[in-house]
Amino acid sequence: MTGVRFKEIPPVPDSLGFLDDARRAVPLVPGSEDDCCARLQRRTDVPDRETARTWLTFLRALELAEETDAGYARTDREVDREALAASFRDRVFGAAEVVSLLSDHPLTAAEAFEQFRPTVPQWERHRNPKTWEDDWAERVERLLEWAALFGLAERTDAGYEAT
Repeated sequence: MTGVRFKEIPPVPDSLGFLDDARRAVPLVPGSEDDCCARLQRRTDVPDRETARTWLTFLRALELAEETDAGYARTDREVDREALAASFRDRVFGAAEVVSLLSDHPLTAAEAFEQFRPTVPQWERHRNPKTWEDDWAERVERLLEWAALFGLAERTDAGYEAT
């Protein structure tokens, strides 16, 4: 893994089709963050600007959008499960670590969080001392759900397991 790893991770959509819709909502000609967020809200079911900003960052992590000197623009990358899975593992903070936890046996989201807990940066723990555990437990669950959408994991009755 090299380069920047992104922390933002939105709730997983029902299908990869939403990622294509979100990618197409980002303009081809670079636009400001505000413009891009407004387009995401208008063209998808993203409910508010903060959620749209999270999606814009996540699209950058997946290499479906990029930040240029002139603003944000969509890339010409197609929504391909294997390519997205690789970007997810390499560029989303915690993704590779959470997926690797599944190598031995299925884990519930709570079990995965317990094993991931030592990986949570100290500054995150100090930034929100009362809520960091809930925040990161939710984050680990989202990482698992995205891993399942990208084919890196499978949700079973026993929890999530590697594919």
